Amino acid sequence: MLLIRCPYCEQDLPEVEFTYAGEAHIARPLDPAALSDEQWEKYLFVRANPRGRHNERWRHSFGCGRFFNAVRDTVSDKFEVTYKAGEPRK
Repeated sequence: MLLIRCPYCEQDLPEVEFTYAGEAHIARPLDPAALSDEQWEKYLFVRANPRGRHNERWRHSFGCGRFFNAVRDTVSDKFEVTYKAGEPRK
């Protein structure tokens, strides 16, 4: 079983308590109405899919309900670190 540490609850909990929420640190466009269809598509759907270290966003769905960021190795599936939303990329 994969354990994920919630940085708010400060507990290592089973992955079934969490929901993956995509790539972390994606900045929302300042003026979405000014984007072309291609630019909007890129913002919504185009994401990195690296082999190895990857910054991700997660939600503690069955706990505190808060979003947080994590660094996970996509090869080994191990979480290197989790940190609160709004903190700088680790």
